[in-house]
Amino acid sequence: MFAYLGFISLVWMVVGVTLAGAKYSGYSHSRQFCSELGAVGSPTQKLSPLINNYPLGILFFLFGLHIIQIEQAPVVLTIIGVLIIIHGIGTWVAGYFPMDADPYTKTPSLECQIHSWAGMLMLLSLLIAPLLSTFISYFSIEFRLFSTACLLASIYFTVTLKKAYEEKTNPGLHQRLSYGAQLIWLTGLSFNLITS
Repeated sequence: MFAYLGFISLVWMVVGVTLAGAKYSGYSHSRQFCSELGAVGSPTQKLSPLINNYPLGILFFLFGLHIIQIEQAPVVLTIIGVLIIIHGIGTWVAGYFPMDADPYTKTPSLECQIHSWAGMLMLLSLLIAPLLSTFISYFSIEFRLFSTACLLASIYFTVTLKKAYEEKTNPGLHQRLSYGAQLIWLTGLSFNLITS
């Protein structure tokens, strides 16, 4: 059952963000960050972490724990499991410490800074994990190519996210595409573990 958690986390994320967005009048999934659903003073400040960050953190944590307990797995796979656990912890921290109401504030609060650092940890953990998976023969060549594609997509949309943020256009869309590529990789990892 635990091998399915990578896939379940993708579905949970889509449903959770959609539900929270529906409770936030005027919320734009293309112009606003996911974190704005739980930002200080938002209509969904309390709801969003309860249905998104906290359960997702548990899913990531358990999925990573499952991976590190696979018998006779290479050390690199164990490291990937640890990175997914780190991603789960970052998800909890980002939920507990909300971002400021204005994502463009010049003087972010301490809570917002912690939120941002947790977000950076989340991003890096699921960039390094697919990168590592491209180098181990434990995985098929097809999955390694799939991992490369997801990694490149996530990096590309992270770069376009930075530009969209600076231009104040549609950073929410680029954030979802970047993170979506990472969660699609987790889904692929789930199915790879189920079928191997």
